[in-house]
Amino acid sequence: MVIKFSCFWLRGMCALAVLGMVALPAQAGVNIQTWKAKSGAKVLFVENHDLPMLDVAVQLDAGSRRDSPERAGRAALVLGMLQLGAAGLSEETIAKRLADVGAQMGPSFDRDRAGYSLRTLSSIRERTQALDILAKVLQSPDFPEMVLQREKTRTLAALREAETKPAAIADKAFYKAVYGEHPYGLPSDGEIATVGKLKRDDLVRFYDIHYGAARAVVSIIGDVSRGEAETIADQLTGQLSDHEACEELPKVAPLANAEVLRISHPATQAHIAIGAPGIARGDPDYFSLYVGNYVLGGGGFDSRILNEIRQKRGLAYSAYSYFIPLQQPGPFELGMQTKKQDADVALKVAQETLSRFIQSGPTESELKQAKNNIILGFPLRIDSNRKLLEYLGVIGFYNLPLTYLSDFTHQVDKVSVRSIQAAFKRHVHPDKLVTVMVGAPEATAK
Repeated sequence: MVIKFSCFWLRGMCALAVLGMVALPAQAGVNIQTWKAKSGAKVLFVENHDLPMLDVAVQLDAGSRRDSPERAGRAALVLGMLQLGAAGLSEETIAKRLADVGAQMGPSFDRDRAGYSLRTLSSIRERTQALDILAKVLQSPDFPEMVLQREKTRTLAALREAETKPAAIADKAFYKAVYGEHPYGLPSDGEIATVGKLKRDDLVRFYDIHYGAARAVVSIIGDVSRGEAETIADQLTGQLSDHEACEELPKVAPLANAEVLRISHPATQAHIAIGAPGIARGDPDYFSLYVGNYVLGGGGFDSRILNEIRQKRGLAYSAYSYFIPLQQPGPFELGMQTKKQDADVALKVAQETLSRFIQSGPTESELKQAKNNIILGFPLRIDSNRKLLEYLGVIGFYNLPLTYLSDFTHQVDKVSVRSIQAAFKRHVHPDKLVTVMVGAPEATAK
């Protein structure tokens, strides 16, 4: 979800300029404090007084996996509506009050999580006003009927447009083929048929069930003390519902067989996605798969897939692979776009490259280069409050160790060719992958 912000006054513009310059010392250790708020929410806090700013995020178990086939798109619509009217304040008033103090607030959403983040100056006036707005948005949404109808119309228009785009078609078909009836297979923005039927009561019911304090994770970093952070966490979650448990979701099932889906489309480029359920957060194979995938398809021009498909054969401008670890196994995906007439050749090259990699893993020189690039680049991944805030949310939501960041480069350095080879053989099976081809010609009969 891409969030765009606007500043209406010079004060806001100056404040945002200051916020953009905040950085943590690249080599400094990250001291993460954690506790339970009075509401029951989990809190992670990093105190940093280098500059007068504050970053806060609240995330909940309210992503699209909490949708149902009959109400697909409800979770995303609920999250979007929170900032469009709360505690009697209109969306215009909410936006104006944030802009008045130069604060930025926006939603984040995926299949597991939903929430809001806030950036503000840490001075009392600015911080108080910004946090008051975030607290109202999270805890007292109004779900105005007129705004809901407008947002449904906007969402339906976007869904209709997506039905014409090969990339969106491929993504939707890929998740459906990989996850079947599991909630991860539901389109995160919903379907035209389901969004059109959503009522205000549907949104209120979802909010009451899934926006509970006991399942909230509050991440705080910046120019406040531990005591002030405790007060902030209580302020942002104290009025959330007291629901403690959500319905247990079914387990993600591994694919039993390979499947190829060819979807016709008039585009000149064929969109290809190959994959299967990959790994869950906290899987002991995570670092071996992470480093291995850098060699396979995650390292840009250093990766085998791009080298084989683009550099050697000129079949595609971009080719890549990645794992998305979620609460349950998120997808492993290998993807590319190529000319229609080259689609089957490119697919064959990708399949052969993947199979060879699974069998033999990377070379020692490839592994050394991958480790160097990852380890030397890691400080840039935690060199600002904004970046670190995202990590705090992941650590808290998925119950990762508090030493996750300080251990990261050590874990990467421990990876070996053998561990990569073994991990890929456990998690990626070439004979049980889904292949989605949008815009590719029909297969030639043999």
